[in-house]
Amino acid sequence: MSSYLLKNGIVVNEGESKHQDVLIKNNRIEEMGTDLCDDSATIIDLSGKFIMPGCIDDQVHFREPGLTHKGNIYSESRAAVAGGITSFMEMPNTSPNATTQKLLEDKYQIARTNSIANYSFFMGATNDNLDEVLKTNASEVCGVKVFMGSSTGNMLVDNEKTLAGLFSNVPMLIATHCEDEQTIQKNLAEAKLKHGVEIPIELHPIIRNEEACFLSSSLAVNLAEKHGARLHVLHISTAKETELFKNHLSLRDKKITAEACVHHLWFSDEDYTSKGTLIKWNPAVKTSADRDGIWKALLDNRIDVVATDHAPHTIEEKKNNYLNAPSGGPLVQHALISMMEHVKTGKITIERVVEKMAHNPAILFRIKERGFIREGYYADIVIVDPNRTHSVHQNNILYKCGWSPFEGYTFSSAIDRTFVNGEIVYENNKVMEGANGMRLSFNPAH
Repeated sequence: MSSYLLKNGIVVNEGESKHQDVLIKNNRIEEMGTDLCDDSATIIDLSGKFIMPGCIDDQVHFREPGLTHKGNIYSESRAAVAGGITSFMEMPNTSPNATTQKLLEDKYQIARTNSIANYSFFMGATNDNLDEVLKTNASEVCGVKVFMGSSTGNMLVDNEKTLAGLFSNVPMLIATHCEDEQTIQKNLAEAKLKHGVEIPIELHPIIRNEEACFLSSSLAVNLAEKHGARLHVLHISTAKETELFKNHLSLRDKKITAEACVHHLWFSDEDYTSKGTLIKWNPAVKTSADRDGIWKALLDNRIDVVATDHAPHTIEEKKNNYLNAPSGGPLVQHALISMMEHVKTGKITIERVVEKMAHNPAILFRIKERGFIREGYYADIVIVDPNRTHSVHQNNILYKCGWSPFEGYTFSSAIDRTFVNGEIVYENNKVMEGANGMRLSFNPAH
C-alpha cells in the first residue's frame, strides 16, 4: 500500500478551507496538520490547489448487466474517478432488474472485479416483491429504489397497497423517482394528437410537467410521514416540489430528504433549441424559474444532496426523434467541475459544494468512514486545480457512450488527482487501471 504526504494545499472540509498537510497511509488518512513529515511517504506539492473529500454520487445508472453497449461498471467508474467521484450508488433498472437478492449480489460481484470507485447498489422494488425487498441487509446495501414514475426499464410501482407495504415495512432508506404516470400519459396523448410522431423536444417539460412531479412527490412525502419511513426524493426538477421539504432540522435528524442533479442546476428549457434530445432527462429540465427555485432550496437546505443521475445512452439512440430517444445522459466526469463553475460565479461556496456532494451523502446514507477528510477515515480524496481549464471534447470524454451534454464547454477548473482508498486512481489526465474500489458499508442504526 502506498503512502503519500499532501503538502501546501487548501483542505476544504467541514465548512472550512485552510492550509493543511494530509498524510495518507494504509488506505486511510493517518494525520492532518501543519508541517507534517514522513520519510516513508511520497511528497506531493499541491500549492494553489484544493484538497477535498471525494464526491459520493447517490444516483447513477452504470448499465451493467444487460445494457453494456451504453456503459458498464468498469467504463463508468473510470469516468467517475476522473471527475472526482470516489463512491457511487447504482440503480436497479439494469437487465435483468435487480429485484431479487441474487440479482443484486450479482452486481456486487461484477463491481468487486471491475470498479475503480467504491460502490453500492440499490435493491429494486416492484409491485410484487415486498418479501424479497425485506431481506435486504441494511449494513451492506445503500437503500431501496422505488420508481413511482416510469423511466428507463419496467419497474413502475403504482399499486397503492404495494406502496403502503413498502413505506410501512422497509426500515432502510427508500429512494424514489417521482412522476405521476397518469398525468404524463394524458399529456403525451394530447401531444400525439396534435403532432403525431413528430413531437418537438421542447414539449418534454410540458408532457412531464410540474403537476406530474408534484403529485407523485407529495404522495411519497405523505406516505413517509404517515408510516415514519426514511424517504429520499431524487432529482427534484420543479420549484413547487421544494415546498414539500423542511430545513429546520439537522440532516442527521431528517427522515425526509431531497436531491438535486447537476443538469437541473445548469440547464433550462431554453437549452432544448441547441441541445435537443441530448438533454432529454426524466424528470425533464424545466423553466429557468424552476432552476432558480431548486437553487434556492439547495442553498437553504431544503435540498440536501447534489448528484448526477448519470445515465448513458449511445449517441445513435439519443439522436432519434422525441418519442424514440431515451431519457438520460452521462454526467459523472463533469459533475464536480460544473459545480465549481457555480463557485466561480458566486452562486455557491466551495465549502457548500463539498457539503452537498461529499458530507451530506455520507450522513444521509449513514456511510461508514467516508465523505470527510478525517483522521482514521478512508482516504477518498479529490484534488481540484482552480487555475487550470478543462475543455470537454470527444478525445477526452471517458464515458463508453463517447459524448457529453457539456461537449464544447470550457470549465475554469480541472480535476488534478483522485485518490480512492489511499491510492492514486487518476493523475495527469489518465486513469490508473486496476479495481481499487471497495463495497460501501453502512450504519443502519441512527
